[in-house]
Amino acid sequence: MLFVPLIDVADVNNPSTIIECMRDVRVNEVACVNWPGEYPSAPKVTFKIAHDGSNIFLHFFVEENEVLAKTTGDNGPVWTDSCVEFFMSFADSPFYYNAEFSCIGKALLGYRKDRKNAEHASAEVMNSIKRYSSLGSEPFDRKQGDFKWNMLVVIPVSAYWHSGLNSFNGIKARANFYKCGDNLTIPHFLSWNPIHTEKPDFHVPQYFGELTFE
Repeated sequence: MLFVPLIDVADVNNPSTIIECMRDVRVNEVACVNWPGEYPSAPKVTFKIAHDGSNIFLHFFVEENEVLAKTTGDNGPVWTDSCVEFFMSFADSPFYYNAEFSCIGKALLGYRKDRKNAEHASAEVMNSIKRYSSLGSEPFDRKQGDFKWNMLVVIPVSAYWHSGLNSFNGIKARANFYKCGDNLTIPHFLSWNPIHTEKPDFHVPQYFGELTFE
């Protein structure tokens, strides 16, 4: 179970202010190598998560030896780039939201029951999700080296457009956090909560962990 603390952010449009408010928030690892035989690669990935009632603040920290950011727009194939992801479902709903972010902040948000059938968020919803990446926002091809990058994401409650929620205060949810990069030279597929499938698959809500929002 992951506790999501309530924080008071004076200016939700200022990433430095948000980061300072999250200074004492717990650091969590995305470290489950669920398919070690075929995909043993394991970059170091951690995250912090908090909320202020109206927004989720999600800060990822990544250390890896290759980055890729070729996707140029929202709701494109961001999972093929160096990508962090946050899937979440509310209450007992069979539907879940998959939020995926390339390392330059290009994003995808879907509402779905499974991998195959999704309703993607509108341009208005996508524009409401703020992303601040230390790698900037311009696309680039594969780069090898010693990369340490981070990305802060601010997701308003309205982005979960089918949930009927007006606030995150006191809710319970189920979720998983991921790191992938399908088109990297050596692909990897890491998760926060372990996944027990034969092949890499993040679209498995039965393996989500519990989230409790303060």
